[in-house]
Amino acid sequence: MPASQESDDVAGHVSGDPADFQDPAYREAVVDLLGAISYGEISAFERLAEDAKMAPTIRDKVALASMAAAELGHVGRLHDRLTELGADPFEAMAGFIEPIEKFHRHTAPSDWYEGLVKAYVGDGMAADFYREIAAYLDAATRDLVIASLDDSGQSEFVVERIRNAIAAQPALGGRLALWGRRLMGEALTQAQRVAAERDALSALLAGGVDRPGLDLAAIGRMFTRITERHEERMAELGLAS
Repeated sequence: MPASQESDDVAGHVSGDPADFQDPAYREAVVDLLGAISYGEISAFERLAEDAKMAPTIRDKVALASMAAAELGHVGRLHDRLTELGADPFEAMAGFIEPIEKFHRHTAPSDWYEGLVKAYVGDGMAADFYREIAAYLDAATRDLVIASLDDSGQSEFVVERIRNAIAAQPALGGRLALWGRRLMGEALTQAQRVAAERDALSALLAGGVDRPGLDLAAIGRMFTRITERHEERMAELGLAS
């Protein structure tokens, strides 16, 4: 997709005016988004810590535990922002527990390698979805969201381990490629469901009288961009998507 098309989708939609928070619908959308990301970070922490038990070496165990710690480290700033907005962080997260846990129930890895692929491409797709929504937020909130989704270069560990594993066991590549496609399908389903079921987020994307939004074509392009980024990650892992 041309870069100009992506910029056209968000042009004029990004607001840096704190007065936006005087709009109850906008505030609710921000609270929803920060709540979703917060619980996603906590869930990722739990999953990575659990996956570390399958690590074949102490080095791998420490690397995955460090990734888990980084996920949890983002939660404090998100909760601080929610508190500043007058929201209870735990109430803000409550509505996202079931859809996020449902995704994890449907995509439980069977071994170490599937866990690594999920940590890289599954979490990557979720981050892409939240970044897309963040493009419609005020500058301060947008910057916080983007910072909370930064992997701090830890993805290099996953890419190295998966590429080395495929080089040693070529047959592994086919299984992990299928796994990656399953992750993509489940992630897109859950992302679309969250966007549709949360009225405030839907309103933020759809726009209003004084806030332009995405039409159906632009929403389609948004999910196309997310899919393309997934394919890029799969390629980085040495997997055909």
